[in-house]
Amino acid sequence: MTGIHHQRRRHRSVTDFGRVYGPGAHTVESMELTVTCDVVIPCRDEAGALPAVLGAVPDGFHPIVVDNGSTDGTADVARSLGATVVVEPRVGYGAAVHSGVLAATSTYVAVVDGDDSMDLGELTTLLQAVLDDEVTMAVGRRRPVDRAVWPWHARAGTALLAGWLRRSSGFGVHDLAPMRVCRRDDLIALGIGDRRFGYPLELMIKAARADWTVRELDIVYRRRAAGTRSKVSGSLRGTSQVARDFMTILAEHR
Repeated sequence: MTGIHHQRRRHRSVTDFGRVYGPGAHTVESMELTVTCDVVIPCRDEAGALPAVLGAVPDGFHPIVVDNGSTDGTADVARSLGATVVVEPRVGYGAAVHSGVLAATSTYVAVVDGDDSMDLGELTTLLQAVLDDEVTMAVGRRRPVDRAVWPWHARAGTALLAGWLRRSSGFGVHDLAPMRVCRRDDLIALGIGDRRFGYPLELMIKAARADWTVRELDIVYRRRAAGTRSKVSGSLRGTSQVARDFMTILAEHR
């Protein structure tokens, strides 16, 4: 991966997957298109996972690794594998994602974690839903390969927030968009301000208020690469911090 790749590909029709939620949702036929999509990968100490993560980036996608305070050489590994590297010194998921989106130059942008817990090959299906003009954003719904992959406290918290989103926004989602694809300009126009863990929740709230349509598609969720640990569900402390950030967002956007 030495740069942005352009290749004509045949994607499976998005009408085979998921459902569409939001005002004006509709379906269209699949088509062949040559596209480029930047993939923002926020990372902190993910050097051990990056060879597998970047090796799975599909044709037509270009990785942007955002080094968010790593001490294990994450940035050097990413550069050696052909990724664009952005250094974001402000520690926080939202800060890393925002910096990566600003650095992106493609019409479309994807966001996914850098711990190898998700298959980046599934980005092609999410992108097609947006390319076909069917939805404004396509998001992943994690389907864990076994119970140990997703700790109960993290799963429960996600279920509560997703339920609130379904009731309040009309988006029939069951997860908080751990993998997502949309147009870069649309994302920037939302003006998401959170720079911590509340970023995904603020994204969904503002997307609903902007009358976005959203399609949720199942994605595989597996054990993260050896030597990496979740900053969110890896500990009760991390989960508590996420809960506080989410409560702040809910209070600000009631």
